[in-house]
Amino acid sequence: MSRRLQIQRWVVGIVAILVSVVIFLVPFTFVVLQAAKNPGEASDMNFDLPSTWHFWDNLVAVFQSNDGVIVTAFINSTVLTIFSVIIMVVFAAMVGYVLQRKKTRWNPLINFFVLAGLIVPPAVVPTIWVLQGTGLFKTMLGGILIEATFGLSFCILLFRAFVATIPRELDEASTIDGAGPLRIFFQVILPLLRPVVVTVVVVQAVAVFNDFANPLYFLPGSDLATVQLTLYNFQSQSLSEFNLLFMDILLITIPPLVLYVFFNRQIVAGMTSGAIKG
Repeated sequence: MSRRLQIQRWVVGIVAILVSVVIFLVPFTFVVLQAAKNPGEASDMNFDLPSTWHFWDNLVAVFQSNDGVIVTAFINSTVLTIFSVIIMVVFAAMVGYVLQRKKTRWNPLINFFVLAGLIVPPAVVPTIWVLQGTGLFKTMLGGILIEATFGLSFCILLFRAFVATIPRELDEASTIDGAGPLRIFFQVILPLLRPVVVTVVVVQAVAVFNDFANPLYFLPGSDLATVQLTLYNFQSQSLSEFNLLFMDILLITIPPLVLYVFFNRQIVAGMTSGAIKG
């Protein structure tokens, strides 16, 4: 490797690090600083240190706001995220496996609907009408099914691409040994899908946890409020408590940030595993 090429790689690496700092660390630092200020300083929106640190006071105030609704919101968001992601993983893995392994005349039509799920925007009013007709409107079960449905197409594409990298000989050998389709999938194929399962879990968990629109439309009411909806507690037309608002944003940011920090490599592996064969 020539010295010139090494210098170019170093320059590209440094530029990438600087861009990452600007995109991710600077906004996060701004949120932390505003969350530690008093209401007057936070409303100025200046990127400077607070004159006196009110981090703990703001944290307590957020948890005590509206009779501790943020605790209920975290519980609701956790339940919504866990169960919707479980549904997405199980159903998307099954559908992706069948679409990749079983070639039938229905595959083009099914692929069309899978892609349509990514392209066509969700219709709020008809969805509410369906939920009301089935008695699932304003229920956690309805919210779980909505989140799982909206994220299913993306998950199916990931699983289908990953299944293409698994040799068909494993299926054939398991069939010769007397295994049925369900046993082949759950005992042979599913354990091999671990990289893409981790990717789907992390990506979709962050998406559901950070979702604002779906809970706003389909889970109205304080009892079913999610963490994103608690941002309304600290901002209105007449009064804006920016220090508490940024503290709430900071609390909401921590769980997704932890997931990405611990599962960063698994996410990249799962997203690129099906890039060679598809």
